[in-house]
Amino acid sequence: MSFFAHPKALIEPGATIGKGSRVWAFAHVLAGARIGADCNICDNVFIENDVVVGDRVTVKCGVQLWDGVRLEDDVFVGPNATFTNDPFPRSRQKPAECAKIIVRKGASIGANATILPGLAIERNAMIGAGAVVTANVPANAIVVGNPGTIVGYVSAEQSRAPATEIKTSTDQTQDLGIGGAKLYRLPEFSDLRGSLTVAEIGKGLPFVPKRCFFVFGVASRKVRGEHAHKALHQFLICTAGQLSVVVDDGRNRAEVRLEGPTLGLHIPPKIWATQYKFTADAVLMVLASDTYDGDDYVRVYEDYQRLVDAKGTP
Repeated sequence: MSFFAHPKALIEPGATIGKGSRVWAFAHVLAGARIGADCNICDNVFIENDVVVGDRVTVKCGVQLWDGVRLEDDVFVGPNATFTNDPFPRSRQKPAECAKIIVRKGASIGANATILPGLAIERNAMIGAGAVVTANVPANAIVVGNPGTIVGYVSAEQSRAPATEIKTSTDQTQDLGIGGAKLYRLPEFSDLRGSLTVAEIGKGLPFVPKRCFFVFGVASRKVRGEHAHKALHQFLICTAGQLSVVVDDGRNRAEVRLEGPTLGLHIPPKIWATQYKFTADAVLMVLASDTYDGDDYVRVYEDYQRLVDAKGTP
Protein backbone atom coordinates (compact mmCIF):
# COMPACT_ATOMS: atom_id res chain seq x y z
CA MET A 1 0.00 0.00 0.00
CA SER A 2 1.13 3.55 -0.68
CA PHE A 3 -0.40 4.69 2.63
CA PHE A 4 -0.13 3.55 6.25
CA ALA A 5 -3.06 1.81 7.95
CA HIS A 6 -2.91 0.82 11.59
CA PRO A 7 -3.70 -2.89 12.12
CA LYS A 8 -6.84 -1.90 14.03
CA ALA A 9 -8.09 0.52 11.36
CA LEU A 10 -11.03 -0.66 9.23
CA ILE A 11 -10.85 0.41 5.60
CA GLU A 12 -13.63 -0.97 3.42
CA PRO A 13 -12.68 -2.30 -0.05
CA GLY A 14 -13.21 0.43 -2.63
CA ALA A 15 -12.11 3.37 -0.46
CA THR A 16 -9.50 5.57 -2.12
CA ILE A 17 -6.59 6.76 0.03
CA GLY A 18 -3.70 8.78 -1.36
CA LYS A 19 0.04 8.24 -1.11
CA GLY A 20 1.64 8.95 2.25
CA SER A 21 -1.62 9.22 4.19
CA ARG A 22 -1.93 7.64 7.64
CA VAL A 23 -5.06 6.02 9.06
CA TRP A 24 -4.80 5.23 12.75
CA ALA A 25 -6.41 2.76 15.17
CA PHE A 26 -10.19 2.28 15.24
CA ALA A 27 -10.74 4.63 12.30
CA HIS A 28 -13.43 3.34 9.92
CA VAL A 29 -13.41 4.41 6.26
CA LEU A 30 -16.37 3.31 4.10
CA ALA A 31 -16.05 2.08 0.54
CA GLY A 32 -16.99 5.25 -1.34
CA ALA A 33 -14.78 7.67 0.58
CA ARG A 34 -11.94 9.48 -1.19
CA ILE A 35 -8.96 10.65 0.86
CA GLY A 36 -6.05 12.54 -0.68
CA ALA A 37 -2.29 12.32 -0.18
CA ASP A 38 -0.34 13.00 3.04
CA CYS A 39 -3.45 13.09 5.22
CA ASN A 40 -3.53 12.19 8.91
CA ILE A 41 -6.73 10.38 9.97
CA CYS A 42 -6.50 9.92 13.73
CA ASP A 43 -8.00 7.36 16.13
CA ASN A 44 -11.76 6.80 16.23
CA VAL A 45 -12.57 8.76 13.07
CA PHE A 46 -15.54 7.61 10.98
CA ILE A 47 -15.68 8.54 7.28
CA GLU A 48 -18.88 7.80 5.35
CA ASN A 49 -19.20 6.98 1.64
CA ASP A 50 -19.94 10.36 0.04
CA VAL A 51 -16.97 12.16 1.57
CA VAL A 52 -14.07 13.80 -0.26
CA VAL A 53 -10.92 14.78 1.62
CA GLY A 54 -8.14 16.72 -0.12
CA ASP A 55 -4.38 16.52 0.35
CA ARG A 56 -2.50 17.22 3.60
CA VAL A 57 -5.69 17.23 5.68
CA THR A 58 -5.59 16.49 9.41
CA VAL A 59 -8.67 14.95 11.06
CA LYS A 60 -8.16 14.57 14.81
CA CYS A 61 -9.67 11.93 17.10
CA GLY A 62 -13.40 11.45 17.53
CA VAL A 63 -14.58 13.14 14.31
CA GLN A 64 -17.32 11.78 12.03
CA LEU A 65 -17.35 12.88 8.40
CA TRP A 66 -20.87 12.15 7.16
CA ASP A 67 -22.11 11.95 3.58
CA GLY A 68 -21.79 15.32 1.85
CA VAL A 69 -18.70 16.59 3.67
CA ARG A 70 -15.98 18.06 1.44
CA LEU A 71 -12.62 19.01 2.94
CA GLU A 72 -10.25 20.77 0.56
CA ASP A 73 -6.44 20.70 0.79
CA ASP A 74 -4.65 21.65 4.04
CA VAL A 75 -7.79 21.67 6.20
CA PHE A 76 -7.45 20.98 9.94
CA VAL A 77 -10.34 19.41 11.89
CA GLY A 78 -9.92 19.39 15.66
CA PRO A 79 -10.93 16.60 18.03
CA ASN A 80 -14.65 15.83 18.35
CA ALA A 81 -15.70 18.50 15.85
CA THR A 82 -19.20 17.68 14.59
CA PHE A 83 -20.51 17.90 11.03
CA THR A 84 -24.23 17.59 10.28
CA ASN A 85 -25.91 16.81 6.97
CA ASP A 86 -29.67 16.80 7.65
CA PRO A 87 -31.37 20.08 8.66
CA PHE A 88 -34.43 18.23 10.03
CA PRO A 89 -33.35 14.73 11.10
CA ARG A 90 -35.79 11.96 11.97
CA SER A 91 -35.00 8.40 12.97
CA ARG A 92 -34.98 6.01 9.99
CA GLN A 93 -35.93 8.81 7.57
CA LYS A 94 -32.90 9.49 5.43
CA PRO A 95 -33.06 12.55 3.13
CA ALA A 96 -33.03 11.94 -0.60
CA GLU A 97 -29.83 13.95 -0.78
CA CYS A 98 -27.60 14.95 2.12
CA ALA A 99 -26.81 18.62 2.52
CA LYS A 100 -23.17 19.31 1.72
CA ILE A 101 -20.66 21.05 3.95
CA ILE A 102 -17.65 22.49 2.10
CA VAL A 103 -14.51 23.47 4.01
CA ARG A 104 -12.19 25.37 1.69
CA LYS A 105 -8.43 25.17 1.42
CA GLY A 106 -6.44 25.98 4.56
CA ALA A 107 -9.40 26.44 6.90
CA SER A 108 -9.25 25.17 10.50
CA ILE A 109 -12.05 23.89 12.73
CA GLY A 110 -11.43 23.83 16.48
CA ALA A 111 -12.22 21.09 18.96
CA ASN A 112 -15.92 20.40 19.63
CA ALA A 113 -17.12 22.92 17.02
CA THR A 114 -20.45 22.11 15.37
CA ILE A 115 -21.06 22.84 11.68
CA LEU A 116 -24.70 22.94 10.53
CA PRO A 117 -25.67 21.40 7.17
CA GLY A 118 -25.44 23.12 3.82
CA LEU A 119 -22.73 25.61 4.78
CA ALA A 120 -19.41 26.69 3.29
CA ILE A 121 -16.40 27.60 5.37
CA GLU A 122 -14.23 29.61 3.04
CA ARG A 123 -10.49 29.62 2.49
CA ASN A 124 -8.23 29.99 5.55
CA ALA A 125 -11.09 30.67 7.99
CA MET A 126 -10.54 29.80 11.65
CA ILE A 127 -13.42 28.27 13.64
CA GLY A 128 -12.83 28.47 17.39
CA ALA A 129 -13.24 25.58 19.81
CA GLY A 130 -16.87 24.91 20.68
CA ALA A 131 -18.28 27.34 18.12
CA VAL A 132 -21.67 26.56 16.55
CA VAL A 133 -21.52 27.62 12.91
CA THR A 134 -25.00 28.51 11.62
CA ALA A 135 -24.10 30.52 8.49
CA ASN A 136 -21.48 30.58 5.75
CA VAL A 137 -18.09 31.75 6.97
CA PRO A 138 -16.14 34.21 4.78
CA ALA A 139 -12.51 33.70 3.80
CA ASN A 140 -9.99 34.43 6.57
CA ALA A 141 -12.68 35.05 9.21
CA ILE A 142 -12.20 34.06 12.87
CA VAL A 143 -15.48 32.69 14.29
CA VAL A 144 -16.26 31.92 17.94
CA GLY A 145 -19.30 31.39 20.15
CA ASN A 146 -22.85 30.02 19.91
CA PRO A 147 -24.14 31.03 17.48
CA GLY A 148 -20.82 31.61 15.74
CA THR A 149 -19.83 35.25 15.37
CA ILE A 150 -16.99 36.81 13.42
CA VAL A 151 -14.58 38.41 15.89
CA GLY A 152 -11.61 39.04 13.61
CA TYR A 153 -9.69 38.06 10.51
CA VAL A 154 -6.39 36.20 10.24
CA SER A 155 -3.40 38.27 9.21
CA ALA A 156 -2.12 36.36 6.18
CA GLU A 157 -2.87 33.12 4.39
CA GLN A 158 -0.46 30.98 6.38
CA SER A 159 -0.53 32.99 9.62
CA ARG A 160 -1.80 31.82 13.00
CA ALA A 161 -2.34 35.38 14.29
CA PRO A 162 -5.22 37.86 13.89
CA ALA A 163 -4.90 40.65 11.37
CA THR A 164 -2.76 43.57 12.43
CA GLU A 165 -4.90 46.29 14.00
CA ILE A 166 -3.60 49.62 12.78
CA LYS A 167 -3.25 52.33 15.40
CA THR A 168 -4.39 55.59 13.88
CA SER A 169 -1.91 58.44 13.95
CA THR A 170 -2.35 62.19 13.96
CA ASP A 171 -0.72 62.45 10.52
CA GLN A 172 -2.81 63.90 7.74
CA THR A 173 -2.35 60.67 5.75
CA GLN A 174 -1.30 57.24 6.97
CA ASP A 175 -0.32 54.48 4.53
CA LEU A 176 -1.61 51.11 5.76
CA GLY A 177 0.84 49.10 3.66
CA ILE A 178 -2.03 47.21 2.02
CA GLY A 179 -2.14 47.90 -1.71
CA GLY A 180 -2.21 51.68 -1.40
CA ALA A 181 -5.03 51.89 1.15
CA LYS A 182 -4.65 55.04 3.29
CA LEU A 183 -6.23 56.72 6.27
CA TYR A 184 -6.93 60.43 5.99
CA ARG A 185 -7.20 62.72 9.00
CA LEU A 186 -9.76 65.36 8.05
CA PRO A 187 -9.52 68.86 9.55
CA GLU A 188 -11.76 69.61 12.52
CA PHE A 189 -13.07 73.00 13.58
CA SER A 190 -14.70 73.29 17.00
CA ASP A 191 -16.14 76.07 19.12
CA LEU A 192 -19.00 76.51 21.59
CA ARG A 193 -21.53 75.87 18.83
CA GLY A 194 -20.15 72.38 18.05
CA SER A 195 -17.72 70.84 15.57
CA LEU A 196 -17.30 70.72 11.80
CA THR A 197 -15.11 68.60 9.54
CA VAL A 198 -14.59 68.97 5.81
CA ALA A 199 -13.20 66.99 2.86
CA GLU A 200 -12.48 69.01 -0.26
CA ILE A 201 -12.01 67.60 -3.73
CA GLY A 202 -8.40 68.15 -4.68
CA LYS A 203 -7.31 68.70 -1.06
CA GLY A 204 -8.93 66.25 1.35
CA LEU A 205 -10.18 63.60 -1.09
CA PRO A 206 -7.96 61.41 -3.31
CA PHE A 207 -10.50 61.29 -6.18
CA VAL A 208 -13.58 63.07 -7.51
CA PRO A 209 -16.67 61.23 -6.20
CA LYS A 210 -19.59 60.45 -8.49
CA ARG A 211 -21.74 58.53 -6.03
CA CYS A 212 -22.49 58.58 -2.32
CA PHE A 213 -24.34 56.01 -0.21
CA PHE A 214 -24.90 55.33 3.48
CA VAL A 215 -24.92 52.11 5.51
CA PHE A 216 -26.75 52.21 8.85
CA GLY A 217 -28.89 50.11 11.19
CA VAL A 218 -26.44 47.19 11.00
CA ALA A 219 -26.64 44.68 13.84
CA SER A 220 -23.28 44.28 15.59
CA ARG A 221 -22.98 40.63 14.49
CA LYS A 222 -23.50 41.38 10.81
CA VAL A 223 -20.74 41.73 8.24
CA ARG A 224 -20.87 44.12 5.29
CA GLY A 225 -18.68 44.53 2.23
CA GLU A 226 -16.81 41.29 1.57
CA HIS A 227 -15.90 42.24 -1.98
CA ALA A 228 -13.37 44.08 -4.12
CA HIS A 229 -13.67 46.40 -7.09
CA LYS A 230 -11.78 46.14 -10.35
CA ALA A 231 -11.61 49.88 -11.06
CA LEU A 232 -13.63 51.74 -8.42
CA HIS A 233 -12.09 53.88 -5.65
CA GLN A 234 -13.98 54.28 -2.36
CA PHE A 235 -13.63 56.67 0.57
CA LEU A 236 -15.24 55.54 3.84
CA ILE A 237 -16.21 57.87 6.69
CA CYS A 238 -18.05 56.72 9.80
CA THR A 239 -20.22 59.76 10.39
CA ALA A 240 -21.65 58.39 13.65
CA GLY A 241 -20.72 55.53 15.96
CA GLN A 242 -17.86 53.17 15.16
CA LEU A 243 -17.03 50.19 12.97
CA SER A 244 -14.00 48.17 11.87
CA VAL A 245 -12.74 47.66 8.32
CA VAL A 246 -10.42 44.88 7.15
CA VAL A 247 -8.42 45.64 4.00
CA ASP A 248 -6.74 42.78 2.15
CA ASP A 249 -4.45 42.86 -0.91
CA GLY A 250 -4.39 39.08 -1.40
CA ARG A 251 -1.13 38.68 0.52
CA ASN A 252 -1.51 40.75 3.66
CA ARG A 253 -4.41 42.27 5.56
CA ALA A 254 -4.91 44.82 8.28
CA GLU A 255 -7.80 46.06 10.40
CA VAL A 256 -8.64 49.69 11.16
CA ARG A 257 -11.24 51.18 13.48
CA LEU A 258 -13.19 54.10 12.08
CA GLU A 259 -14.20 56.29 14.99
CA GLY A 260 -15.98 59.47 14.06
CA PRO A 261 -16.26 61.72 11.01
CA THR A 262 -12.72 63.13 11.06
CA LEU A 263 -11.17 59.84 9.87
CA GLY A 264 -11.54 58.67 6.26
CA LEU A 265 -10.33 55.44 4.67
CA HIS A 266 -9.37 55.37 0.99
CA ILE A 267 -9.79 51.91 -0.56
CA PRO A 268 -8.27 51.74 -4.05
CA PRO A 269 -9.29 49.19 -6.71
CA LYS A 270 -8.27 45.54 -6.28
CA ILE A 271 -8.46 45.67 -2.48
CA TRP A 272 -10.76 43.20 -0.72
CA ALA A 273 -12.65 45.06 2.02
CA THR A 274 -14.91 43.92 4.84
CA GLN A 275 -16.79 46.01 7.42
CA TYR A 276 -17.88 44.58 10.75
CA LYS A 277 -18.04 45.27 14.51
CA PHE A 278 -20.65 47.99 13.98
CA THR A 279 -21.90 49.85 17.02
CA ALA A 280 -25.69 50.19 17.18
CA ASP A 281 -25.54 53.86 16.19
CA ALA A 282 -22.98 53.49 13.39
CA VAL A 283 -23.58 55.33 10.12
CA LEU A 284 -21.09 54.68 7.33
CA MET A 285 -20.85 57.11 4.41
CA VAL A 286 -19.16 55.81 1.26
CA LEU A 287 -17.98 58.08 -1.55
CA ALA A 288 -17.36 56.24 -4.83
CA SER A 289 -15.36 57.33 -7.86
CA ASP A 290 -18.02 56.18 -10.33
CA THR A 291 -21.68 55.29 -10.62
CA TYR A 292 -22.87 51.77 -9.80
CA ASP A 293 -21.62 49.00 -12.09
CA GLY A 294 -22.34 45.42 -11.03
CA ASP A 295 -19.63 44.09 -13.35
CA ASP A 296 -16.98 46.01 -11.40
CA TYR A 297 -17.55 43.87 -8.27
CA VAL A 298 -15.50 40.81 -7.35
CA ARG A 299 -17.62 38.99 -4.77
CA VAL A 300 -15.87 35.61 -4.39
CA TYR A 301 -12.53 35.62 -2.58
CA GLU A 302 -11.03 32.89 -4.79
CA ASP A 303 -11.89 35.00 -7.87
CA TYR A 304 -10.26 37.97 -6.18
CA GLN A 305 -7.07 36.02 -5.53
CA ARG A 306 -6.93 34.94 -9.16
CA LEU A 307 -7.35 38.60 -10.17
CA VAL A 308 -4.45 39.86 -8.05
CA ASP A 309 -2.27 36.85 -8.87
CA ALA A 310 -2.75 37.52 -12.58
CA LYS A 311 -2.24 41.28 -12.46
CA GLY A 312 -0.34 41.82 -9.23
CA THR A 313 -1.51 43.84 -6.27
CA PRO A 314 -1.76 47.60 -6.86
